[in-house]
Amino acid sequence: MDQSSSYLICATPRTGSTLLCWLLADTGIAGKPESYFRLPDERYYAASWSVPVGPDGPHDYRDYTRAAMAAGSTTNGVFAARVMWGTMEEVVAKLRAAYRHPTGTDLEVLHQVFGRTRFVHLQRGDALAQAVSWARAEQTEHWQDEERTAPERPTRFDFNEVDGYLRTISAHNAAWREWFGSCAIAPLTVTYEDLVADMSGAAAAILRFLDLELPVDHVVVPRTRRQADELNEEWTSRYHARATSAP
Repeated sequence: MDQSSSYLICATPRTGSTLLCWLLADTGIAGKPESYFRLPDERYYAASWSVPVGPDGPHDYRDYTRAAMAAGSTTNGVFAARVMWGTMEEVVAKLRAAYRHPTGTDLEVLHQVFGRTRFVHLQRGDALAQAVSWARAEQTEHWQDEERTAPERPTRFDFNEVDGYLRTISAHNAAWREWFGSCAIAPLTVTYEDLVADMSGAAAAILRFLDLELPVDHVVVPRTRRQADELNEEWTSRYHARATSAP
């Protein structure tokens, strides 16, 4: 991977993207992927990097982007970031305006800003399990196990809530596929199921895709634990029962 290369982890919520970001960052050679361009997080990052912000966000999005690239790069020059579907269109629009590239394709804009850019598409084979996990995370406000500094808030099964997330997941997965196709992008597809079953193998596959080599003495150690439990299984069963009984 050349010194101006970058990659984006393209995902939807509850696909193990935080686990994957940390695994790749821990290699020391694959960038430091985080959600630098997620709108709710921009003020936090801008403050961390001393980038001036106004009511509508950073005053100069080029300054913000350069700071993000500095924060998200490892010493070998590789930059990485995580992008959810709901963010991608907004990011490209901001970059297009900031870098005055009004007629180029989305991919051309990304190449201009980030250098040669590759894409890892993270999906979850069991979309219902993903939707249940998303509903629980929203209700408890606990997105990673390490965040649990207080007892978990009470939760309740809500068929419509789970069904809404299931529909959103389907729509966003379809949108990612359509976007990749429209840009003639061939991403590396990684599934949540493969990631949790073999973290070392998943990380190694991504590094090969990026033309990087995992240091021989590197040991893959996860920083998160699986959060799904019997309640997830119960909600999944209740959803199936309700869905199959509907007229």
